[in-house]
Amino acid sequence: KWKAGSYGKAVAKFPERKQRFKTSYGETVEPLYIPENEDEKYLETRGVPGEYPFTRGVQPTMYRGRFWTMRQYAGFGTAEESNKRYKYLLGNGQTGLSVAFDLPTQIGYDSDHPMSDGEVGKVGVAIDSLKDMEILFDGIPLGDVSTSMTINGTASVLLSMYIAVAEKQGFSADKLTGTIQNDILKEYIARGTYRFPPKPSMRLITDIFAFCAQNVPKWNTISISGYHIREAGSNAGQEDAFTLAD
Repeated sequence: KWKAGSYGKAVAKFPERKQRFKTSYGETVEPLYIPENEDEKYLETRGVPGEYPFTRGVQPTMYRGRFWTMRQYAGFGTAEESNKRYKYLLGNGQTGLSVAFDLPTQIGYDSDHPMSDGEVGKVGVAIDSLKDMEILFDGIPLGDVSTSMTINGTASVLLSMYIAVAEKQGFSADKLTGTIQNDILKEYIARGTYRFPPKPSMRLITDIFAFCAQNVPKWNTISISGYHIREAGSNAGQEDAFTLAD
């Protein structure tokens, strides 16, 4: 059953990718289904796509209007090397970027710091300065791509650099789309790539929420991650429990 009203208006802003969607045996799949005996309780607890409480998706037409973003987690060596890789991926059909940073960058060490010895550029790209960030995204218009950055302890610094590079390219912060992982609790639980003590780290995270809500509204400011907890030795139940607790 089609739900009109505010949902109908929202759908008009997100045109579907094709006129008809169908199952593998040819039956038409309608844009939206709700119970025949629709009641207020259903709409309050389930709602429709693109509307609170978002149990049916964040966009009115979901995959019918906008295909999901395809990205390969990539980053290694220098900013120049990773830039070449990103251009290759985008040129071969990838629709967004997913940036991997090396361990020194993740925990706030410059590449020439003694603690960085043997780890520079190993599990991701080395970023020591704004200049490195400019090289990393050289020739890639940040207003036109969505970028996911797997960064936690130093997320505020890397996001600041990203915004600065975009603005230098001519794109205002409110046009940028992407995600920072920014999930510091699982760093204390499992991975260990934290930079600051827990309390100020949590403050940094919520400061990022507040800043982006006002200045970078299209940005996803956190991505709660749980698989690291399982890799660190938990069982499946513990992984779910800690992830939901975080």
